[in-house]
Amino acid sequence: MQSLPVDRQKKLATSPGARRSARRSLAAAFASFTQTAGALETTYAKLQGEVGRLRNELENKNRSLAESLEENRRIRTYLGEILEGLPCGVLVFDGSKSLRMINPAARRLLAGDEELPLPETAVLEMFGSLLAGLPQEDVRQEQEWIIQGTEGERTIGMTRAKLAAHDSGNDSIVILRDMTEAKQLEQERETVRRTQALAEMATLLAHEIRNPLGSLELFAGLLADALKDQAELQLWTNHVQAGLRTLAATVNNVLHFHSQPSANLLPVNLVRIISETVEFLGPLARQGEMEIHLTTTEDEVPILADPFRLQQAFLNVALNAFGAMKSGGALRISVSRTEGAFGPTAAVAFADQGTGIRPENLEKIFATGFTTHPGRTGLGLAVTRKFVEQHKGTIRVESQEGQGTIFILVFPIQGVVE
Repeated sequence: MQSLPVDRQKKLATSPGARRSARRSLAAAFASFTQTAGALETTYAKLQGEVGRLRNELENKNRSLAESLEENRRIRTYLGEILEGLPCGVLVFDGSKSLRMINPAARRLLAGDEELPLPETAVLEMFGSLLAGLPQEDVRQEQEWIIQGTEGERTIGMTRAKLAAHDSGNDSIVILRDMTEAKQLEQERETVRRTQALAEMATLLAHEIRNPLGSLELFAGLLADALKDQAELQLWTNHVQAGLRTLAATVNNVLHFHSQPSANLLPVNLVRIISETVEFLGPLARQGEMEIHLTTTEDEVPILADPFRLQQAFLNVALNAFGAMKSGGALRISVSRTEGAFGPTAAVAFADQGTGIRPENLEKIFATGFTTHPGRTGLGLAVTRKFVEQHKGTIRVESQEGQGTIFILVFPIQGVVE
């Protein structure tokens, strides 16, 4: 189709109808543009809102994540402090027996010294053979392990268990605790238990022995009176009486040491009690070919006392003196009044001519079981001190090695002898 000439086209374009048509098309185009722009603006606003919402969500997620990370860090720090502060040792090993974690307590326990914790290489060397001998399954029952520390052998309790399955694989945890003191306490309790059992048995035997012993002493005394005119037989009866009275003193010491009811204090004459004690000691002195002398300037010294316990205390001191002297020695006993800080007192002194007491033993002689003579119980002076204290008295000793010993027992004077 032939196109219109250019001048014809210009005429048609400038015609009123063409202009109107062009205006309508332009208006329609502007309307469409405006509508599209509005739609884009609305969409953009919605997009901005969604971006803002997503930004808020992201900020909240980041904040929660940061808080979670901080909480995890605090928990790790807290658990680390707990692990560091645990009094028991904690070690963690992986499946290949390599050490992954160890706390300071474990290093100290294995080193045996608070100031010298073991380095990791030494720990691995120490645990190498031990772990190799453990079974693969859990060993929840505590095992004892003896190690040599700086202060001697130490007993370490060891418990091993597998950790729950996790990414690191087949890890094991080993818990260590020092059982040295517990073992020592257990041994001490066992020793005390056995000692109590022996004491109960000794007390029972002493009770059973004392009754026939009293009868034997009575008959020995009657026999001595009957044979007093026969010198050779009198010597034999002296030996019998001395042996029975020594045995009686031992039995009484055992009974009173392991059974100590309160003392029954009554008004008594101290001079009479010490005189009876000297008479009782006569066969013992004659058996050892020794002398015993009593010196007193008083006929009556009133004190409050349990007569039997007081006589036992005097007997124990005298027997101790006889044991320190040789044949020909003399035990001199004196009773005198003195003035104490709280009133008048009576002093009973036992001076022997024995071997004396070594200076290093002076503080030990009143300890239970202490003796320098094999075969003796070591209870005599311990019982004596208890009895003296029950009478509100004091006992002291003066001794020079090789020259003899003096025991001085002091009691408050009080009461009137009935």
